[in-house]
Amino acid sequence: MGRSTKGWGSGLLGVIIFSASLPATRVAVGGLPPLFLTSARASIAALLAAALLLVLRQDRPARSDLASLAIVGLGVVVGFPLLTALALQYITSARSIVFIGLLPVATAIFGVLRGRERPKPVFWLYSLAGSLLVAGFALSQGGEASLQGDILMLAAILVCGLGYAEGAVLSRRLGGWQVISWALLLSLPAMAPIALLTLPERLGAVAPPAWAGLAYVSVFSMLVGFVFWYRGLALGGIAGVGQLQLLQPFLGLGLAGLLLGEPIDGAMIAVTALVVMCVAGARRFA
Repeated sequence: MGRSTKGWGSGLLGVIIFSASLPATRVAVGGLPPLFLTSARASIAALLAAALLLVLRQDRPARSDLASLAIVGLGVVVGFPLLTALALQYITSARSIVFIGLLPVATAIFGVLRGRERPKPVFWLYSLAGSLLVAGFALSQGGEASLQGDILMLAAILVCGLGYAEGAVLSRRLGGWQVISWALLLSLPAMAPIALLTLPERLGAVAPPAWAGLAYVSVFSMLVGFVFWYRGLALGGIAGVGQLQLLQPFLGLGLAGLLLGEPIDGAMIAVTALVVMCVAGARRFA
């Protein structure tokens, strides 16, 4: 199996794990304050990451890598989780998919700026077509618009795309799980005190689904998913593998259909097939 194929396979596993992140966040903010959710998920994941780094005796990153790790932390550990949690107070998960469709384009742009990648011009046509398909499908599903929520989601996409690209570049030297682990650990001194200060006064009043949502985004969205995702971006290319994010909304809807019995209509299947074609085209010309 070639390096590129391994990268795409690893990236796909990461996207599958991430596909439940927004629904889990939506459930969690129904019972937990957004600031607590953001800081708690980062703190829990950081403690797990610290254990991994200690058990596997990983060397500390070079001083020259600290700035890049800080960008990763601000982008994917703090920025995206906080901004999406705040946005989901004003918009629905369906509405947020409109903006998730823009994430592959943002990741590709930062891949060019930070990773010095040079996709062929046709790549951008496939990428934009895929994003328009995702956004169009999301808009057809409804979901109330909110200027405040839309601005927060747009900001979340920008910082996340930067964090993905920066982390992918670092992963080529440090390794995928090491990058997210060190970024989490660097964020812990700021995140842990915030989690303690924003801890809900009545923990017993928080419904179990909210705790389950926190558990998922802490372990899987914040740590496990990135192990596969950063490895995929590093091996397969930031711009190309980043297009797999176009599949994330449909994977999430598919999981909801399989696990929760929610309906899967023909339109979703048709749009998914078209998006897969766009991802395949983007891969060829990345």
